[in-house]
Amino acid sequence: MTQPNKKDFRILSIAPSYRGFGFVVLEGEETIVEATDKTVKGDKNAQVLKKVEALIAHYQPDVLVMENTSVEGSRRWPRIRTLCKQITKRAELRKVRVKLYSREQVMKTFLPNGQGTKHDLAEIMAKRFPEQLGSQLPPKRKFYMNEDPRMAIFDAVALALMFRLKRTNQKPQTLD
Repeated sequence: MTQPNKKDFRILSIAPSYRGFGFVVLEGEETIVEATDKTVKGDKNAQVLKKVEALIAHYQPDVLVMENTSVEGSRRWPRIRTLCKQITKRAELRKVRVKLYSREQVMKTFLPNGQGTKHDLAEIMAKRFPEQLGSQLPPKRKFYMNEDPRMAIFDAVALALMFRLKRTNQKPQTLD
């Protein structure tokens, strides 16, 4: 099997959230094919799995990138941890390579000293892709507010860029 050209290489990144999931399809060097969030109702894990399988079938990614929720210190809910394992298994059954990164790895890569908030990370991603993501950046939330479902989009973008950086051996500073 030959290695796809960088131009043709397609990354699907999934970021499960409490309401559904955010995803991005990144192609080539830095072309966002699609980036959005999906809200599901009812049996959330079953609905997300169904939608993720449809995304895999439609986009036929070379790799699926997600957060590693099984690392020590992960603060993800048990439902999300289970969902991530289920998504990983489904992707592997479809012969899609899976790459996982911890939240800590992502934060250390894109934020100075790894210090900052999810919103700080989202702002960096929105600046990197202003045309595609600028209008989707939610306002910074107050402590009493639930997280905006669109934040999952930015988590997915950060994970996809993390993979691309590791794959091409680039330094994070090149993203500024």
